[in-house]
Amino acid sequence: MRPKLGIVAGGGGFPGLLIAACRAEGRPFHVLALSGHADPAVIADAPADWIRLGEAGSGFVRLHAAGVEEVVMIGPVRRPALRELAPDLRTARFFAKVGLKALGDDGLLRAVVHELEEEGFRVVGIDEVLADCLAPAGLWTRLAPDAQAEADIRRGLEVAAGLGRLDVGQAVVVQQGIVLGVEAIEGTDRLIRRCADLRREGPGGVLVKVRKPGQDRRIDLPTIGPATLAGAAAAGLRGIAVEAGGSLVLGRPQVIDEADRLGLFVVGVLGWSG
Repeated sequence: MRPKLGIVAGGGGFPGLLIAACRAEGRPFHVLALSGHADPAVIADAPADWIRLGEAGSGFVRLHAAGVEEVVMIGPVRRPALRELAPDLRTARFFAKVGLKALGDDGLLRAVVHELEEEGFRVVGIDEVLADCLAPAGLWTRLAPDAQAEADIRRGLEVAAGLGRLDVGQAVVVQQGIVLGVEAIEGTDRLIRRCADLRREGPGGVLVKVRKPGQDRRIDLPTIGPATLAGAAAAGLRGIAVEAGGSLVLGRPQVIDEADRLGLFVVGVLGWSG
């Protein structure tokens, strides 16, 4: 039997997919759900403890008490203001230790992984549990990107690489060679909505989502789902390019169907290597 899996659950539907996968294969698991982020309807009747972000210290205790050996972190987490954390003693010591690492998402998550490993847990990536959710290479949809869209994708990969090296975000919107917006703390959905007011006349833009250069595959992989397609269409975009083998897709058949219905393309591309 595989080791008991601890699912540190943020928002979205991926925690539910992990729960279903564990149940289907008979793998023991325990959920550590983050209050204000994880959806109670997704967690449902799964064995779970609920904690605030500021209660990481007690979260470690609960994972140990549940007999967890491996841990996966999944689901978006809105970064709170410090006053929202009300950290317990263990968490306060953690923030004092990581210092400036807490300023960037990747640096903070790497520090969290290190802390989990110091506690004796093995941190695994969601792709080790749900390999079918990784984005495949190539064109997924009936509509293919034209020459302008291909150029916008290349430009988006270049900009996203620079953005990622600064540990800022993973997504860029490019239209006709012009960068309409880059992802920061607001997240991809709000980036797309913001770019709707900035679009130019002519062929629509492209959303590009890739991992940051050197990013740990176990944490915060770029993610799209059917809602991403709806937002892209509403913003006048023509399509989406995601990193093949390095991005997650929530409900790929639904994503493809929605893209075809909306007249958008979706393509899996290689991450920027320059």
